[in-house]
Amino acid sequence: MKDIIALQERLNLVEQELKTLTEKVGELSERLDGSLQEKEDLNIEMKGLKVFLGRISPDFKTQFPAILKKLED
Repeated sequence: MKDIIALQERLNLVEQELKTLTEKVGELSERLDGSLQEKEDLNIEMKGLKVFLGRISPDFKTQFPAILKKLED
C-alpha cells in the first residue's frame, strides 16, 4: 500500500513538473514569435531604406556591397 501511495506522489510531482515545463515552453515560444516578427519588420524597413538610398544616390548601389564586406571583416 505504501508503494502505491509513493508512486502516486511521484506521479503527481512529475505531472506538476511537466505542467511547469509546458508553460515555460509556451512563454519561450511566444517570445520567439515576437522576436521573429520584429526581425521581419526590420528587414522590410531596411529594404525600403536601400531602395530610397538607391534612388537618391545612384552610387549607393555600387558602394553598398563593398560597405557590407568591410563590416563583415
